[in-house]
Amino acid sequence: MAGTERTDFSLCPRRGARLFFLGLVLVATMVAAAGTGAVAVPPGEIIRIVLGKILLKKFGVGDIAPLHESIVMAARLPRVLLAALVGGGLAAAGVVLQALFRNPLADPYLIGASSGAALGGCVAILTFPGATVGPFSTLPVFAFAGALGAVVLVFGLAREASGLVVERLLLAGIAVGSSLGALVSLLVFLSGDRLHPLIYWLLGSLSARNWGHVAMALPYTLGALFMALLFVRELNGLLLGEEEARYLGIEVEKVKKALLAAAALLTATAVAAAGPVGFVGLIIPHITRQFLGADHRILLPGAVLAGAAFLVGADLVARTIIAPGEMPVGIITAACGGPFFAYLLWRRRRAF
Repeated sequence: MAGTERTDFSLCPRRGARLFFLGLVLVATMVAAAGTGAVAVPPGEIIRIVLGKILLKKFGVGDIAPLHESIVMAARLPRVLLAALVGGGLAAAGVVLQALFRNPLADPYLIGASSGAALGGCVAILTFPGATVGPFSTLPVFAFAGALGAVVLVFGLAREASGLVVERLLLAGIAVGSSLGALVSLLVFLSGDRLHPLIYWLLGSLSARNWGHVAMALPYTLGALFMALLFVRELNGLLLGEEEARYLGIEVEKVKKALLAAAALLTATAVAAAGPVGFVGLIIPHITRQFLGADHRILLPGAVLAGAAFLVGADLVARTIIAPGEMPVGIITAACGGPFFAYLLWRRRRAF
């Protein structure tokens, strides 16, 4: 990692309090997003609606306006929950990839994982619309295969006998991402009457998402997060280098494969649910690392909370900034991520 990153692995109550603060920020952002729109719903009523539907239904929680209940439960809440899943998953993928590559510039978008997932998703939409692979929809399955293939390819191209080369990582990511992007463009050109759903998905939008999308994303995201959390101590060891990690008793190759699969699954699920949404995995790990430190035992869950809050907030901006119209959330994240990426390059140049 960059020399300016903190590497203090000690846990302290202050960091726990900061993690709790991130949880409060996430809850507040979700409540604000669920209450904002053409029909405003007060925060207290949103809380009563959720409690009444999920926790205390048989006891009742007072009078609730039927219109407000319908708006929150049918339209806004599933969209907010999906934004949290996508944002948290992309942030976690960014944390994992930056630790694996020991490179603060790595993220699912820059190393080709998003492009691979987009290609797999396009193939699923055009070739097997509505089909399933066993109990699963083809969309996340194909997106996962595409993301994993892209990550492995970029990783292989960027390695040398002496280890991972940062410049080659970025160049390999650009090359693989551009090649996969060209294939996506070809599929768009050949899509015919299926052009509209394909373009709509590729814009990176959370519009018109419902509980079915949440049900699709939830098991994949939670499963991949659980896998990543099992290896937080190994992630700390990998920051020291692969040789040093082996001396610590870490099965490096096994850990890398498991974490690459987890990062690919998180990316694939996010792309399958919301389309390619870039830069979340780049911005959030850096901000969270400065806030919580470099210990992945607290950094990884903190990044999940921060990433979820960030995308929920970005989607809120996307659907209100040009109201009554709506902007794809991918435009908002790119507007934040581009300058942030330029800042990281500038800071690394100053460090050298």
